[in-house]
Amino acid sequence: MASHPPDLTRGSISRALLILALPIVFANLLQTAYQLTDTFWVGRLGADAVAAVSLSFPVLFFLISLGVGLAIAGTIMVAQNKGRGDLDAVNHVSAQALLGVLVMSVLLAGIGFYVAAFLVDFLGASETVHPQATEYLEYSFIGLPFLFAYVIFQSLMRGVGDARTPLWIVAGTVLLNFVLDPLLIMGYGPVPALGVSGAAAATVATQGLAALIGLIMLFSGRYGIHLRLVQLKPDFPLLWQLLKLGLPAAVEQATRALGLMVMTTLVAGFGTVALAAYGIGTRMLSFVIIPALGLSQATSTVVGQNMGAGELKRAEHTTWLSGAIAFVGLSLVGILAFVFAEPLVRVFIPDAEAVIQEGSQFVRITALAYGVLGAQIVVTGAFRGSGNTLAAMAIALVSLWMLQFPIAWLLTERTSLGVTGVWISYPVQSVLTALIAWIWFVRGGWKHRQFVGVPPAEIRVFQYPTESVASTGR
Repeated sequence: MASHPPDLTRGSISRALLILALPIVFANLLQTAYQLTDTFWVGRLGADAVAAVSLSFPVLFFLISLGVGLAIAGTIMVAQNKGRGDLDAVNHVSAQALLGVLVMSVLLAGIGFYVAAFLVDFLGASETVHPQATEYLEYSFIGLPFLFAYVIFQSLMRGVGDARTPLWIVAGTVLLNFVLDPLLIMGYGPVPALGVSGAAAATVATQGLAALIGLIMLFSGRYGIHLRLVQLKPDFPLLWQLLKLGLPAAVEQATRALGLMVMTTLVAGFGTVALAAYGIGTRMLSFVIIPALGLSQATSTVVGQNMGAGELKRAEHTTWLSGAIAFVGLSLVGILAFVFAEPLVRVFIPDAEAVIQEGSQFVRITALAYGVLGAQIVVTGAFRGSGNTLAAMAIALVSLWMLQFPIAWLLTERTSLGVTGVWISYPVQSVLTALIAWIWFVRGGWKHRQFVGVPPAEIRVFQYPTESVASTGR
């Protein structure tokens, strides 16, 4: 069935946020189930297999960050042009964003495939892990264009206000992956056991199917965007604009991943118990913020469309409302986490009392700032929607390098708190980062930064020398 994206520049703001955020939250939860399925079946192969996948993750996450950056730029431009009512520009920007992401993915896939073994060497793989990690990376690089294609499809659909269609596709890929993972990893009948490579092959297959469905939808013209092959002719000024807008977003995403690695290194110095407690605590934290991330992405779209429509007050009201919802909602979750910290940690590791006690302390300390963290994530989404990806990047860099890591290091090295200093750094950093972000927002400079692409006349001349999409109706 065709999808008709709603007009987010009119009507109830809370309803607009709800119809966007809920599908995004469920899609993120399904992605978590996707990863858990991979982890479960790879775990049946032993420690070396798990190590091979774990070793590959930072490389893949870094590369995915580049694709996500351009995808975020596509979301912003599509949302603002949708709000402006310029469907020619929506289609043109979508085509160029798709082109840019696909070209980048093919280049990265080709380079990555040939340097996979070198990367595994660089990451310090043991002799038993090296071949499995190399094969896993090679399969993953082959599938990189499929992954990037689906990421940009999902981002473009969110830009026009449709978050439900990508949700159904994600649900289908999760179910398919649930079947393919054990089949390709363990083998059955005529299907050979591929081991760790089977997990990557299953991922490539499901992502390839998702990408194909997404592209068919984009070219069908029945889902708010209508692409044609002629629109894929490179528009270098617009591609450069997408890159300038997307690069800070890519740096922001990569910084968050780097932050986890840096903090893990700091915690590792306090031993296995501390590291296990930290791993459990951060997994719980990453699960808790999924609703905030959904609200943040919804806020980006609603703010973007209203910026394009010139509805600056509505964009500002959207951010305040979304921030309040995140603050109240996650504060309530934080209270529950504080009260039930020990039984929650015990679910993950039932028989290690030392880890349970340390993990419970981490949860109780960080739970106090869940609401503040949610509000900060939302306002960052508003900056992106308004085209201020540099502001979002700056907030991420300040959060890690000027606040969290220095505070954690000082509290652990210059006080007697030990690893508790790391736990305390989380709420302190969250509060300070939120203050910086909201003060920046209140100052209002974001209202004057709009990225709406090239003027409509230039789009028509560039794509159609004699006629426009609007005039032909095709």
